[in-house]
Amino acid sequence: MVMMRVNPWTKKNLDGFRQYKNESYDELVRKLIYLANLAEKKPKLSQKTIREIKNARKRVEEGEFYTEREAKKILGL
Repeated sequence: MVMMRVNPWTKKNLDGFRQYKNESYDELVRKLIYLANLAEKKPKLSQKTIREIKNARKRVEEGEFYTEREAKKILGL
């Protein structure tokens, strides 16, 4: 594991991107790298992706989601 220092402002803003409480900073950074690459390669698609992510985060905040257990039950797994 590599330790990385970040400015408190950066940490606060990264925390704002978390989709769930225990989401790691590694997951956040990977997500941001993916979005940066997508924005560079397909700018129109990336705008759509960003809107979809914002909408999904809003649904999660409002409690409109299935837990892993619920999803498995619905899918018969």
